[in-house]
Amino acid sequence: MTMQPSELLAALRFRYATKAFDAARKIPAEIWDAFEQSLVLTPSSFGLQPWKFLVIDHPEIREKLKAASWGQGQVTDASHLVVLTARTDLAQADIDSWIARLSEVQGTPAEALAGLSGMISSFSSAMTPAEKQAWNTRQVYIALGQLMTSAAVLGIDSCPLEGISPADYDTILGLPGTGYATAVACALGYRSAEDKYAVAPKARFEAEKVIARI
Repeated sequence: MTMQPSELLAALRFRYATKAFDAARKIPAEIWDAFEQSLVLTPSSFGLQPWKFLVIDHPEIREKLKAASWGQGQVTDASHLVVLTARTDLAQADIDSWIARLSEVQGTPAEALAGLSGMISSFSSAMTPAEKQAWNTRQVYIALGQLMTSAAVLGIDSCPLEGISPADYDTILGLPGTGYATAVACALGYRSAEDKYAVAPKARFEAEKVIARI
């Protein structure tokens, strides 16, 4: 299936960083299932998928996260809240787990993937622990982009949330010691009729300023 270019651009123009959500409106289950699958289908370097996506349903936890988000109402008012976490390491066990999964799904003998495994291991071993986590976090932002674009295509509003305290999020969500750490969050739902930003013109530089042909 394909979209017409005009349909894609209309969806992207529909999207904005929603400041106020209608707390009474919930995303239907079948649409939310599609969002979760869009996260599963997110591409990543080497296919490693160094992330875990936490869908926060519990109202009390969302209230605590709001306090760790400068009081931003999107955290509690949006239909759904996703906390996107990154692996804090890129260990051989992570690589082996991915190679085993690739072998299983594609029916390729593990020994035939030894070259790929070795290449990933060499890449990983050249990085410090801090560099590994930073690299993993950059992968997570690919997932954030895919989630927000999927929402726009399906007519659902979203707001990426970087104005948060990742350390406090980690504590609230019990992440220390799990091998994952908060990278960014995303609220999804339906815009409030009172959100003035919904009708504000989308301000972007002209294409000539940000796109160059070489």
